[in-house]
Amino acid sequence: MLPLIISRGLQALLIISLCHSATAAAAAPGTAERELTPYTAKYRTTARGMALTLTRKLEQNADGSYTLTNGGKIMVAGFHEMSVFSVDGLSVLPKSYVYQGTGLINRRREVHFTPGATTIRSLYKDQWYELPYTEGTLDRFSQQEQLRLLLLNDPTPGEDISIRVADGKRVKTYLLRFVGEEQLDTPLGKLATLHFERIHDDPERKSDMWIAPELDYLMVKTVHVEDGSSTQVVITDASVGK
Repeated sequence: MLPLIISRGLQALLIISLCHSATAAAAAPGTAERELTPYTAKYRTTARGMALTLTRKLEQNADGSYTLTNGGKIMVAGFHEMSVFSVDGLSVLPKSYVYQGTGLINRRREVHFTPGATTIRSLYKDQWYELPYTEGTLDRFSQQEQLRLLLLNDPTPGEDISIRVADGKRVKTYLLRFVGEEQLDTPLGKLATLHFERIHDDPERKSDMWIAPELDYLMVKTVHVEDGSSTQVVITDASVGK
């Protein structure tokens, strides 16, 4: 069950990353907008005493769109997720998201956005749902790149804000708080990071994320606590711009 536990914790942590976007400013007048840079990053994650290596990769496609993938496997169980999106200025425009459990956990989730449509198609527990679409709604994975894009062009974190994410059978609203700047010891050495915390209604749940400006705002560490179990993800290797 480890990959499912990890994927839930990791997905919950990824959700918090976009919440800065509603207050991020555009690049200064006369300054060229910085674009997303492709990368490959590896992470080590632990849950319930077991470890798993995750590989995340962002690639730019021939038509200018992007494909973001993430996954890992331990023994006979694992998961793979993929998000396809385009970019317009400082906005990520999601196209599709697919999550597939492998091995013992054969679970699939999908989210599809159609340009001009008023609804989002979402597959959850083998059933399709029509979710209401409003501008700025994203899937639970591509929003990580939205945060990177915005911070590349305005590195000053904003105040607490909410964001909409299409997830499962409903569109959810999340609240993120910027905690502050912190020096973090990682397998890549000491890194200056920005620390964010997702605000939960349940006091027993806690989600924190650290991102590194010197790595083009890649996530370098996350910690998620739920039901008395803690899931931690830490970066171990990164190649940015290749």
